[in-house]
Amino acid sequence: MAFLPSLRQLQYFVVLAEHKHFTRAAYVCFVSQSTLSEGIKELEHSLGGALFERDRQHVALTTIGEAVFEKAQALLAAAGDLSDTAKALAEPLSGSLRLGMIPTIAPFVLPNWLEHWRQAYPKLSFQLRESMTHQLIDDLKHRRLDAALLALPIEQQGLQSLVIHDDEFWLVGKASDPMLTEKTLDWNKLKLDRLLLLQEGHCLRDHSLAACGERPNARFEGLEASSLLTLIQMAQSGMGIALLPELAVKSGLLRHRDLIARPLAAPAPRRQIAFLARPSSARWADLQALALCIQAARRQHLAPK
Repeated sequence: MAFLPSLRQLQYFVVLAEHKHFTRAAYVCFVSQSTLSEGIKELEHSLGGALFERDRQHVALTTIGEAVFEKAQALLAAAGDLSDTAKALAEPLSGSLRLGMIPTIAPFVLPNWLEHWRQAYPKLSFQLRESMTHQLIDDLKHRRLDAALLALPIEQQGLQSLVIHDDEFWLVGKASDPMLTEKTLDWNKLKLDRLLLLQEGHCLRDHSLAACGERPNARFEGLEASSLLTLIQMAQSGMGIALLPELAVKSGLLRHRDLIARPLAAPAPRRQIAFLARPSSARWADLQALALCIQAARRQHLAPK
């Protein structure tokens, strides 16, 4: 029977490949450098070839190492999910959920959503991380997060999504802006040459551009903001109009500002707020329960009084 690598050896290999430094990799793995080196040698022997090129100053993957790297990551992720599955089945909706959020969602759902979740599931705690979409997807794939709250559509890169609700876009600008005189605006008749955008890397920018993609007359002034707050300040200064999600508009973000927000006539461009997680994650039942909790709260809020 062929000798199979151990999970410990695969962990040594992945950490060393990521850090490219034996001392740092040993520190991350909580072992001595000699123990890590011995584990790498055993793994190379079992696989029949060198995984790293080494000298006193550099560590780099060989061709074999590059071919093995993603498979080793996947095996470690699957092993971690196996452990999580056992824990989740023993007591669902408990323990700590590592949840990522993007900057164009996090400020508008916290603390409201957390309050609903904590009341419904008091045994479940949350470790929150705010970052950009591409970083959160990388964290999910490498098991640094259990789930992420993101805005669709995006390239999911093998991850699985669970939509919580739609989030329509509104137009925001100065109260005196002639473009915003109507109570409801026809998206297809608007001139978008004054549309303000977020910088590259924000999925809200991509969604705004996608919404304009069907508009052959759409032109932009090249004005970009690094955050939603800056985008709103630019709109308040009369530099243009902003396309903002309803979640942000109704959060009170525009309160005490000389700005108005107008909804768009159906079918309005929109994004979808969704959980993303690994398909093998043991947390899917928990995420479904959390999504249902928010959907029920939204129905209650929107119901006639």
